Amino acid sequence: MLEVEIKYQEGYIRSFSVAGHAGFGSEGEDIYCAGVSAVTQTALLGLLDHMIKKPEYRIEKGWMNCELPPGLSQEDREKAQVILSTMEKGLLSMEQAYAGYMKVLVRRS
Repeated sequence: MLEVEIKYQEGYIRSFSVAGHAGFGSEGEDIYCAGVSAVTQTALLGLLDHMIKKPEYRIEKGWMNCELPPGLSQEDREKAQVILSTMEKGLLSMEQAYAGYMKVLVRRS
């Protein structure tokens, strides 16, 4: 199963990670994995393109992690939240449509 974890801190999305494979199709041809990859990597590209203080990230086969740096300006924080909340909505919608292949875990602290 493909798992996405979205972590909130102080009311804002601070990080997200993706791990595993959906198991719907063979590796490289799984439409659920491709959809999640497209949504999360597009969010990362948006963060890198629109923020002054860039997020830290790592991408490996079957795994991705992205974390916003501490001390963001209000402007960067707002830009990041627009991008990340849109990503979250898309992923939650996919989870509802494709139950059993992916799970979105939202953690608030």
